[in-house]
Amino acid sequence: MSEPTTAAERTHLEWPFFADEHRTLARDIRQWAAAELWNAPEPEDVDDVDAACRGLVRQLGEAGWLRHVVPAAHGGVSDPLDARSLCIIREALATASGLADFSFAMQGLGTGPITLFGSSALKRRYLPDVARGKRIAAFAISESGAGSDVGAMQTVARRDGDGFVVNGEKTWISNAGIADHYVVFAKLDEGKLARDGERRFVALVVDADDPGFRVAERIDVSAPHPLGTVRLDDCRVAADRVIGEPGAGLRIALATLDLFRPTVGAAALGLARRAMEEACAWVAEREVFGRPLAEHQMTQARLAEMAVRIDASALLVYRAAWTRDATGRRTTREAAMAKLHATESAQRVIDDAIQLLGARGVRKGAVVERLYREIRALRIYEGTSEIQKIVIAGTVTKPT
Repeated sequence: MSEPTTAAERTHLEWPFFADEHRTLARDIRQWAAAELWNAPEPEDVDDVDAACRGLVRQLGEAGWLRHVVPAAHGGVSDPLDARSLCIIREALATASGLADFSFAMQGLGTGPITLFGSSALKRRYLPDVARGKRIAAFAISESGAGSDVGAMQTVARRDGDGFVVNGEKTWISNAGIADHYVVFAKLDEGKLARDGERRFVALVVDADDPGFRVAERIDVSAPHPLGTVRLDDCRVAADRVIGEPGAGLRIALATLDLFRPTVGAAALGLARRAMEEACAWVAEREVFGRPLAEHQMTQARLAEMAVRIDASALLVYRAAWTRDATGRRTTREAAMAKLHATESAQRVIDDAIQLLGARGVRKGAVVERLYREIRALRIYEGTSEIQKIVIAGTVTKPT
């Protein structure tokens, strides 16, 4: 993969959502990504995607980028986490390498519950090594019958002495097989407490070497990355590895997703910007009927629509991130809008780029062909587009 010959629009950094440190961060991460990632092999070209991800986590840690996913007190940059910085980094990484973006994102999501709700002891135990790229994290909530419907979760945590015994299976878990720890969400088996609405769930940290924990299956997907199913069979988890209070698991999960959903939109934005760059470079070069493709009116109309979708997505993504940083409140509505619009729009932008490139766009190994495979999953994970619509509609119809 080579660095693009044309630059995407960057005027969004002039918006009032950003401070000077964000503009500096955007410049630095773009320069680093251009130097370190543009010519790196893609997942489908590497012999061992697990080793590639381990290497990327180590590389991101050594470069200091993973310091943005943990609080300052434990080796990070800011406290609380700065949502705009997370989005800026994901946008830049996704523009250069989808696998690098994945590696960064999972370090954040897999430790987000600890950062937001964990005890001081849990933070000291797990977060510094995450910041240094020496520990790989995973977020385990999905099940075969409980993806969007968390209430259908069948994994159960039963209190046993001063800890819990966990039984169940989690699937579609990113970093399955390479993670050092997994934040696992389970249904409490505690009588009245287990039946008390949102207080039915618990979040626990399970280490990869805990007895009773194993990776049951690896799952291959269109854009390769470590993914699989994990099983917990009488897996004992000590009380000091419970995140927050037993019963608060659902609130912990939703608050974590509120923080990281806009960053999914930022990654989609990065993929869309790369597709736009590839399309602009091609239409300037390609001649059709004696003149560059870029001079044809239908091409210009398509490019205009792509540009509008990209800018609208950027507005929603950074509105959501700024709102969280500026107010400190839950941003469920803003996060859902950002993820929905940015991921759906990126799919359209990338499809348009392929149409402009024609046969070159669907050739295996082409940049836009890779982008087409990478964007599809973003419309599903961390809440499908349909779930985002339900969330948004719920905030619209809720009485004030």
